[in-house]
Amino acid sequence: MRRAATFVVVLSVVAAPAARALELQRVVSGLGAGVVAMTHAGDASGRLFITMQDGRVLVHDGTRVLTTPFLDIRSLVRSGGEQGLLSVAFQPGYATNGRFYVYYNRTSNGDVVIARYRVSANANVADPASGEVLMTIPHSQFSNHNGGQLQFGPDGYLYAGPGDGGGGGDPLGSGQSIRTWLGKILRIDVSPATGYAIPPTNPYAGNPDATVKQEIWAYGLRNPWRFSFDRATGDLFIADVGQNTYEEVDFQPVGSAGGQNYGWNIMEGAHCYPPPGTGCNQTGLTLPILEYDHSTGDCSITGGYRYRGQLFQSLRGTYFYGDFCSGRIRAATFSGTWSSTVALDTALSISTFGEDQAGEVYVADLGGTIYRIATNTYFHTLPPCRVTDTRGAQAPALGANTTRTFTVAGTCGIPADSGAIAAIVTVVGATDGGDLRLFPTLTALPGASTINFAAGPTRANNAILSLGDGGRVSVRTDMLPGSTGTVDFLIDVYGYFR
Repeated sequence: MRRAATFVVVLSVVAAPAARALELQRVVSGLGAGVVAMTHAGDASGRLFITMQDGRVLVHDGTRVLTTPFLDIRSLVRSGGEQGLLSVAFQPGYATNGRFYVYYNRTSNGDVVIARYRVSANANVADPASGEVLMTIPHSQFSNHNGGQLQFGPDGYLYAGPGDGGGGGDPLGSGQSIRTWLGKILRIDVSPATGYAIPPTNPYAGNPDATVKQEIWAYGLRNPWRFSFDRATGDLFIADVGQNTYEEVDFQPVGSAGGQNYGWNIMEGAHCYPPPGTGCNQTGLTLPILEYDHSTGDCSITGGYRYRGQLFQSLRGTYFYGDFCSGRIRAATFSGTWSSTVALDTALSISTFGEDQAGEVYVADLGGTIYRIATNTYFHTLPPCRVTDTRGAQAPALGANTTRTFTVAGTCGIPADSGAIAAIVTVVGATDGGDLRLFPTLTALPGASTINFAAGPTRANNAILSLGDGGRVSVRTDMLPGSTGTVDFLIDVYGYFR
């Protein structure tokens, strides 16, 4: 059986004030310069994979950064300025297929390479000999505007975001050309055993003109520095770095047929380019949902994520993004239209945002420190109160190897937007041995158990339990295969975090 563990939320436990503000919780520091991306593998391991510009991918296992890199391809990577190893993405079903993808500038001439690798027999180390180059995107004339994001979309396809090839004002004419991969969002099918295929629903799939790039999904981009999919809706957010005056966030709703033209270099943000830019033809262009100018020290947008985590319910639905130069973190929300405010002014050189499998959002300083975005959450004491009892209103008892969901918020004085509860979990009347795993509803099943039990004796354990959507907690009973045992359990709450 699994070692018992509680799900601990790192929060401030003090008397509750009237308002909550955004704060950053340091996760790891001392990584050295060049943190450029963070992601998870979707394998329920709880690991965070950290991309270093020099050509390494590091593993944070939840408590520390492992000494041995997950991947080290420094010999293949040209690093410096805007070049380097810029992203890693794990294929859906990674826990069984072991396949992942990297985006880097190659040493010989700076061209962009998208390559596939596989994990080795050691889950924390990739097989460096497994590399297969899928795409080589010419990018030797200028060293800037490499883009660099890889993401798998909700459709299972791999999306990539090359920049326009560099120089000022798009001298290569990439943004508005469908005959180059530069300045685009690309979409490819990486399900074949080798190579890749063109998704048949790509807007230029099957185009009889051999010079048209069928991998194109959207175009008119300058330097998309981080794009992400909303894990709840599937919507796509693209942060595109501006030329001299405006930074922008572009948007593509889920279900789109692709083919959007986001305007560069006809437009910079929602404004004609070059300035003063009047009277440009905007027919067929998709304008940004958000923009800001450079008048107060901002200069280069870093795209982020729409928060869908469970720890900080008040943040749900907020799209976070930042600026590399000013260190400002902005928070955007939607209520008929998108609006944005500066949520936190920092001294960070914001190089990237990341998301773990639970939907928590992270932000990194290029110099080597990673933080989790949080609110100044406070602990509220409650009189002891029973919120769950499978011997009574929540009957029947739990069967072996099953999962059930219980609504906790809204009972015993627990507000609907609480992020977690402090509780005593008690097991009674077990007819076989096993363990319970309690976890936020609609999140991945954790590897560690909340409480172990044997047939007969009553067992109790203190736990801090994060709540899922609707203030719910899910419970998984694990017993030996073939067991017909049952178990009753109780949750007695004595406080909540909000």
